[in-house]
Parts: sequence; structure tokens; C-alpha cells
Amino acid sequence: MKEKYSKTIMHIDVNSAFLSWQAAYNKQVGIEGDIREIPAVIGGNEERRHGIVLAKSILAKKAGIKTGESLMEARTKCRNLTVIPPNYDIYIKSSKALINLVKEYSPYISIFSIDECFLDYTGMEKHFGDPVSAAYEMKDRIQDELGFTVNIGISTNKLLAKQGSELEKPNKVHTLYPDEIKEKLWPLPVGELFMVGRKTEPKLNRIGIYTIGDLANSDYNLISLNLKSHGRLIYNYAWGRDNSQFNRQEYIPFKSVGNGSTIHFDVEDKETAYKILLSLVETTTRRLREAGMQCRVVSISLRSSEFLNSGHQRKLMSFTDSTREVYEITKELFDELWDGSAIRQFNVRLSDIISSEITQLSIFDRKDMEKMKKLDSAIDSIRNKYGKQAIMRATFVNSGLKSMIGGYASEEYPAMSSII
Repeated sequence: MKEKYSKTIMHIDVNSAFLSWQAAYNKQVGIEGDIREIPAVIGGNEERRHGIVLAKSILAKKAGIKTGESLMEARTKCRNLTVIPPNYDIYIKSSKALINLVKEYSPYISIFSIDECFLDYTGMEKHFGDPVSAAYEMKDRIQDELGFTVNIGISTNKLLAKQGSELEKPNKVHTLYPDEIKEKLWPLPVGELFMVGRKTEPKLNRIGIYTIGDLANSDYNLISLNLKSHGRLIYNYAWGRDNSQFNRQEYIPFKSVGNGSTIHFDVEDKETAYKILLSLVETTTRRLREAGMQCRVVSISLRSSEFLNSGHQRKLMSFTDSTREVYEITKELFDELWDGSAIRQFNVRLSDIISSEITQLSIFDRKDMEKMKKLDSAIDSIRNKYGKQAIMRATFVNSGLKSMIGGYASEEYPAMSSII
């Protein structure tokens, strides 16, 4: 049955990624217990009792806790809930380890988000066997060697591979070939179809469409009339039609890198504000360098204790990835923007990004640019080897502030869009 198809695409999706990666790390460092087996969530800060749920265990899900809701709301549903603050360094290392392992089965990988990727297995059968056997081997190796589980969907295009990986969790392999659509895909609630969200599902229900099969066998003109281009898209998805190209890349293309933090006290002086900006810049520029990119636009935004927002940005004369240079610009932007109001939230964003392999010299370049590059490289190397707190700038000593705030924001690793 499967031999008649010319393409084989796999979708690898980590089960409860942030929670699983934290659990694998805990086991590695000798922490007893498995947070996947208790009511637990990743998100926010337990001591300050703020933030949202980023990931949840099966028991937390059974208690009614949902991803994206506030920790305060989650605690009302489960009194014995364990909350673990996010650790983005662990997540990035785990994601890279996953990609390195699956690349052994095909050089053609398309990373889609921090916890999922597509793999083009076409023509690899002669090396690793039929797709199902290879997927099971891959899945088992990930569990044994990396300590977490994945679901793998197999089909002829990315859409069906993605839908296949969602069929039953965790730690499963599923096929969803075109001739299996009626049996496996159509009986599912229409809300489980990719790109049918919380707003679209009720609209479909109101016209009598409750399953994916109902959508596939509905009047195309009716769907188009009610939901316009989005309706035409999901109608084709219900039939498993997806003509998107396989984008072979190891890094997610992004237009900007951002970092922000809500401070647990009102910031009312420049010195403290500068330190918070530096902490955000430290994290953001490190991520920029790690991706092999450089920026030409630096932006900051502030939110006052009265929830008033303001922002400012500057386009530079040349591209940079320097922590010191970006920090100096954010200070200048802050001085131009701040009106003396108490501040509760700071954000830094770097945009207009290109590869750092493309460097154009300019008469506006700083004379100490090479020195700053070497310093950043040395600091990055130490932090990569010993952790981000292994080295910090003297201004943070006895300040009570973290020397590096934040991690990887969701916009750098987005959920699937309509372009897969």
C-alpha cells in the first residue's frame, strides 16, 4: 500500500516538551521523582506566584489545568500543584540534541518549532529500512539516549505527517497516508484539524460541521462563503491536500529576537533600570550570536505601574551582535523615552536581522569592535560550558538582580502557521 507513494515525510513531536526536558534533566543530575507523574506545570515563578502555564503533566491536565492560563487559576484547580520555573537553557540543549539524533536518519530536516520538526525520509529506506521500522527505532533511541519521548507521524506531506503525530499520545508512531484519511482523520472532531482554532470551530458547528469528515464532505461554496480563504484552506486540509515545499533548514528563520520581564517591584531610578536593561541585553545578544545573526534595529518598550505602554527604537549605521554596543544604545533609548514614571515591565527587541557571515565594513564601525567580539566570544564560551551564571558583570554583585533575565520567547519558536 505505501510503496505507491513517491514521498515520505515524518513529523517528530516531543511529548509535553518543557516538562519532559526538565524531567530528563532532573534524572540526569540525580533529583528523585518524576515531575511527569505528579500534578506539575512549567511556568512563572513559584515564590512570586505569577506567570502562566507553559506545559502541564497528564495529572495536571486531568485536574482541568490548561496551557496559557494563569498560575493563580491553575492553583485553584489543584491545591497540591508543583510549579517549576522555565529553564530555557535546558530546552535549547534538549532541542539541539533531538535534531542531532534525527539527522542521522536523513540530512533533510525542517525545524518548525523548538519541540517539533519534519524529516524527509524519501529514498532513505535502503539505509534504515521501511519508514515505520525506522520511526520506531528513532523513537526508542530518543527515549533511551535522551530521556524523553516523542510521537512520530508518517505520510506523504507535512500536513498529514503532522496530523498523524497527533493521533494518540504519548510515545507513539502513526501513519496517516492518503488512503487512511477516511478511517483515521475524518472521524475526529473538526477542532483537531490543523488551523481550525477556538474561533473557527464554533462557526463550523453552527452550520452542522462537527467532524473533519463533515468538513471534507460539505459544500465547498458554502465553506468559502462563510469563512472566505481560511475556509478554502481548511476544506483542502480535511482532504489531506498540502502542496507546501519541504523547507530544508536547521535553524528557524526569525525576523527579530526579543526578551522582556515583568519586575516584581516598581523601578523608579535610572541605575536599577540600566541594570535590568543590561540583563535583558545579555540574554538577547547571546541568543543572536548563537543563531549566527546580527541586527541593525534596537528597540525597547516599557510598561508603567499604571499599565501605560511606551516604546522607542533606533536603526544603526551598521549591523552588530555586540552586547556592549546594544546595551549602550538601549540606555540612550531609555533616557529619551522615560518620563520618570514607576516601571513594572521592560522589553528589548533586536530586528532587521541578517547572517553574521555577511559582514560589511563601514566607516561608522567602532574602533574597539574586534575587541568586543573577542570578549563576547569568551563570555559565551564560559557560559555554554559552565552555565549562564558562571560569569557576570560586576554591576550585578550584591544588587539583588539577575545578571541574565529570560530565555527564548515564543515568537522565536512559533506554533505552526498556515505555511507548513
